[in-house]
Amino acid sequence: MASTTGSSETSKPIVIAIVYYSLYGHIAGLAKAIKAGAESYSSDIKVKLYQVPETLSEEILTKMHAPPKDSSIPTITDPSDLLDADAIIFGISTRYGMVPAQMKAFMDSTGKIWSTGGFVGKIASIFFSTATVGGGQETAALSMLPFIAHHGMLFAPIGYTSTKLFELTVHGGSPWGSGTIAGGDGSRKASPEELEVSTHQGKLIAGYASSMKKGKST
Repeated sequence: MASTTGSSETSKPIVIAIVYYSLYGHIAGLAKAIKAGAESYSSDIKVKLYQVPETLSEEILTKMHAPPKDSSIPTITDPSDLLDADAIIFGISTRYGMVPAQMKAFMDSTGKIWSTGGFVGKIASIFFSTATVGGGQETAALSMLPFIAHHGMLFAPIGYTSTKLFELTVHGGSPWGSGTIAGGDGSRKASPEELEVSTHQGKLIAGYASSMKKGKST
């Protein structure tokens, strides 16, 4: 009798988790564009959006004029919720060119998963936001790599697969991942070009995850 393992494996949806921290909403906007891109790749793609817990007090958030978080997006408190994901795309606003404390706190909580190798072999990708052009778009992405490496994940940058990255205009994003520039006061919104790169990233990672899952089933 022929084995049905391969067919049952490929019949399962390909799960992509987008896990982000967004203070003023810029990263949240890119996350939704990435979700749309991933879902456009195939009907077999299932995308789950999560935001990591806020660590700043309401008093501080009020003084920073931070808008309320999107209540429709669940806050992830248990990293094991990501164990069924084939790919995890991390979204970070930056703090002095590095990963923000909120995302670091979440990654620090994944120790049990690290000890069991739960994330080994999962695809990982990154997107980001900075206040200024030189605010650390690439160094912030770089500061996420130790987490990815220690978990044995497979880092998937976007390279120059989007022609928008070649445009000589002020924009976020780089070979490391899609991105936006928020402006010093947070008033700048993601441009159509930046959102296009985010959509492209979602579709690209969905393709990688799909190919990997099909390869495992053969």
